[in-house]
Amino acid sequence: MSSVSASQGAAGQLLRNRFFQTVMLSNVLLQIGIWVRNFAILMFVTDKTGNDPVAVSLISFVEFAPIFIFSFIGGTFADRWRPKRTMIWCDILSSVSVFVVLLTLVFQAWEAIYFATLVSAILSQFSQPSVMKLFKQHIPENQLQTAMAFFQTLVAIMMVGGPALGIAAYHQLGIELSISVMGIAFLLSALVLVRIPADRKEEHAGAVKRRVTQDLKDGIRYVMRSQVLRTLCGTFALAGLAVGIVQTLGLFIVTERLGKPKEFLQFMMMVNGVAMLIGGISVMALAKRLSPQKMLALGMLVNTVCMIGIGFSTNVTLTMVLQFTNGLFFPVIQVAISTMMLQWSEESFVGRVNGVVSPMFSGMMVTTIATSGLLMKVMPLVTIYSIAGLLMFAGALLLVPIFKHKAPVREMSGAPIAASAGTH
Repeated sequence: MSSVSASQGAAGQLLRNRFFQTVMLSNVLLQIGIWVRNFAILMFVTDKTGNDPVAVSLISFVEFAPIFIFSFIGGTFADRWRPKRTMIWCDILSSVSVFVVLLTLVFQAWEAIYFATLVSAILSQFSQPSVMKLFKQHIPENQLQTAMAFFQTLVAIMMVGGPALGIAAYHQLGIELSISVMGIAFLLSALVLVRIPADRKEEHAGAVKRRVTQDLKDGIRYVMRSQVLRTLCGTFALAGLAVGIVQTLGLFIVTERLGKPKEFLQFMMMVNGVAMLIGGISVMALAKRLSPQKMLALGMLVNTVCMIGIGFSTNVTLTMVLQFTNGLFFPVIQVAISTMMLQWSEESFVGRVNGVVSPMFSGMMVTTIATSGLLMKVMPLVTIYSIAGLLMFAGALLLVPIFKHKAPVREMSGAPIAASAGTH
């Protein structure tokens, strides 16, 4: 009972935290813009190209390629720039890019629809590490995992309603008004972020004097010195290959394996989202029993089974059960990853650690996203999903050697008090 009371107390303190309230509200607005973008653009492109798998995979490629290219740079600048200002400007520029695309659509240049996704993805590589850095500053260490769980719960809620919202926006409003909704959501997010506490100016006085290349090298060396972060890079790379393979093929699971119209994809996403909501609420109970390394391995093992099963299934009910199970453990994976990166990183290196580790996932994912449409032309979905599952299983096995590692205990300033042997 004491651990439950402590958990409830930590959650209560977190919800009263002005910074956390602001970031959560900003994220709600961003999620609305992102889900309208994802599904309105997906429906628009499939209508324009007649469900061409290469054109569909190009959507994901445009979204994730900048993550790989800009993540190293974005993470470095997140440690140099003022994070609040960075986040606000990224949201403003995302909004501007959306309205630029709206103008191009007026002149019938529909291919420019990819531009909004491209710019948004680039800017997120400067904004996301800044969020992580502010979390390190404004949220106590003992509340970080709870904060990650709340965020995953929010993502799950949006996954329940997001696909339907995006498809409804496209069918009811058309692509032009759907894009307008995106732009307004990004702009409102920027306005909300004004409430975040002011940046610590003194932290950045000396940072600009260093060369960016030196910061990049320092970040890579920092990750390479940590067995846990090195292992996370390898696991991320294999997971990225797996996720990239199936990222754009869910539409074809619906149309080819299940024999349903493409709009049925929203129901698969809603089932996944309901499961994520349940998983996000219950993940803290699992976190009390397992280290984040073991949580990550467990989530990836379940993901392995679900990927292979979805590929083989031609039964709607079975596919939905597998989709639900996959969604149930998705928060476990996300909370474990975020917790590991924050716990094993000093505050001054959070942006660079994110900038080194994240591209291992996104880079491999971009590689297989770019080829997934072509793979569909030479092998069946069953084979593709089986390969993805085996890659995910290999990533889980990589985590076994670091199961016994304990996270360094740090002061709020980020300086380590004590660390287990071999962590750095």
